[in-house]
Amino acid sequence: MEEGERARELDVAVRVVQMACSLCQRVQSGLVGRNREQIKVKEDDSPVTVADWGVQAVVSLLLSECFGSENVSILAEEDAHTLSRKDATTLLESVISTVNECLSEAPKYGLKCPLKRLGAQEILDAINSCNSSGGSKGRFWVLDPVDGTLGFVRGDQYAVALALIEDGEVILGVLGCPNYPMKKECLNYHQRYYRRMTTLSPPSGSWHKGCVMYACKGSGEAWMQPLVHDFGEYDQQSSARMIRVSSISDPAFATFCEPVERANSSHSFTAGLAHSVGLRKQPLRVHSMVKYAAIARGDAEIFMKFARAGYKEKIWDHAAGLVIIQEAGGVVTDAGGHPLDFSKGIYLEGLNRGIIACSGPLLHEKIINAVDASWDSSNL
Repeated sequence: MEEGERARELDVAVRVVQMACSLCQRVQSGLVGRNREQIKVKEDDSPVTVADWGVQAVVSLLLSECFGSENVSILAEEDAHTLSRKDATTLLESVISTVNECLSEAPKYGLKCPLKRLGAQEILDAINSCNSSGGSKGRFWVLDPVDGTLGFVRGDQYAVALALIEDGEVILGVLGCPNYPMKKECLNYHQRYYRRMTTLSPPSGSWHKGCVMYACKGSGEAWMQPLVHDFGEYDQQSSARMIRVSSISDPAFATFCEPVERANSSHSFTAGLAHSVGLRKQPLRVHSMVKYAAIARGDAEIFMKFARAGYKEKIWDHAAGLVIIQEAGGVVTDAGGHPLDFSKGIYLEGLNRGIIACSGPLLHEKIINAVDASWDSSNL
């Protein structure tokens, strides 16, 4: 793959994720506390919203427009089964309106918009075309349209996650974090959660806004830019900045992240691990891949996730975050110290107990050793 083509793929991916974040912000502003009919529950009891379907359709359509549909294969979380039901007419109309409104703004992001308004079938087809099964050969995009939908519907943290995988390796990743400001000072560390501060007069500049992080494998660089709504007025040179992981290696001063929901991870086991390695700060519980973003830019040092028996990690929940942390100088493995395997389809097969992401090798080794010492008594 030519270096110039890789750079173009990353550039397009960043613009597409910026558009997706704009869509999510519009939906979230009208969703929190209202419009509950726009939220559905999937078979695994997780919520899905107009934003999930809308982002998937927009990303599918834009990538196909930029690179040709014959060259684009996407593995994504959602399908259009619920939207296709006869009793989902109102929901489908909301998705159609949301997608068309978003696509109409494509020129502001340096991308092409459709020549005419898209209808139901075109949008359903775009969602359903994201049906790649992944694997160890070839190239495919991996999309989680709204990672952390529970945080999204609560007005809390969530992410839009897009990655490109080639022959089983994540080669680029983009994380859009609409409620995660460029500046840590614009966050409120409250009740063990990161929340965006709400003020009547937001600070000047773009540092209080959400952000988009991105990286290419092997570059040794990870970058962050603010959410923008018009690339024509956007100065990437002055607004984007390189991010690096924290230099903290003493557990006593390190902050660790874990999922908010107990169903997704064992808080009691991570608490025991934290104590055994000398972590003194209370955990930072964050919805979505924003945990990866926090480590990549130095707001936290450790992310630990140990799922309960029977839960299988999906690649779209980790691909984009992994490459961004790695290129920012961090380490991501399973709890046995092995690289995550993105070559086996939808799931991270062969995962050794859990996932550990750290800002550096010293903290990572301490966590790995602590897992080995305490795993047999964990009941996981």
